[in-house]
Amino acid sequence: MSAAPTLPDRPRRRRPLGWIIAAIVVVIAIIVAIVVAATRGGDDTASSGSSSAAPRTVTIGVADKSLPYWATYTKLAKSRLDVTVKLVNFSDYSLPNPALKQGQVDLNQFQHIQYLANYDVTAHDTLQPIGATAVYPLPLYSTTVSKPSGFRDGAKIAIPNDAINEARALLVLQSAHLLELRDGGSAFSTTADITSHKVDVTTVDASQTANALQNGSVDGAVVNNNYATAAGLSKHDAIYQDDPSSTSAAPYVNVFAARKADVHDATYLALAKLFHDSAVQKVFLKDYPDAVVRSTSAAELQHELRSVEQDAKAAQG
Repeated sequence: MSAAPTLPDRPRRRRPLGWIIAAIVVVIAIIVAIVVAATRGGDDTASSGSSSAAPRTVTIGVADKSLPYWATYTKLAKSRLDVTVKLVNFSDYSLPNPALKQGQVDLNQFQHIQYLANYDVTAHDTLQPIGATAVYPLPLYSTTVSKPSGFRDGAKIAIPNDAINEARALLVLQSAHLLELRDGGSAFSTTADITSHKVDVTTVDASQTANALQNGSVDGAVVNNNYATAAGLSKHDAIYQDDPSSTSAAPYVNVFAARKADVHDATYLALAKLFHDSAVQKVFLKDYPDAVVRSTSAAELQHELRSVEQDAKAAQG
């Protein structure tokens, strides 16, 4: 009987070469995807960082663009903050706030809290202070007498005609014993509140008070500091002024103002803070030696603004 045939050994199954190659390709693709994602994440971070530090141009509305401290300020803004500051000069106090509201400027720096509060209330606006600068004395000047008591009866005194500076000027004249105001006067007094007077008060645009004095049309004038400086009036020419260091001067702290939506803008806050740099202050105090510099926080300024706005609304009845 012949032997049964022997079957050949079953061959081992081999994994297809194509499958192995495909698996390798998938693994490589995953690795590449991870690397690319990480690289892109790094690029996004760098881009974000460079974006936050990207150069900016900020326009600031002012009333005294030619003063030397602004040159120092703008140079420091560029070198330290990489911000190009463009100053827009306004010769009329009624213009910078509407310009800020309408976006023609990014910030302004020309007014004190009292003025800003009155503007917000009357214009139904919400501009906000984001940094303090200083309180300036409000001086009374004369080319004919050396002290207030030297004015003859009926002498003409020019004062600013805008609501807030008019009230403050009247308080200066009352303190100098040149007139009396109803109920002692307030931050919202007008010439209608004069109950007795030695001098005759005439109201003119704030920018024209110095000119009225110098052309001889009045015997004295209450002149805001920036206009006095522009007119070449020295602090030694002042025959009287109020006290900028008194607690009652808080509403007269001058400020950087911004739109309400921008009160937390880091660049704007840095620009407000830059005013207090020692290099800026050195030049600023040379221009305004009688100014009392204030470093009041933005939160405190905004609190003061709300308080003064309440007074302004009450004054409107």
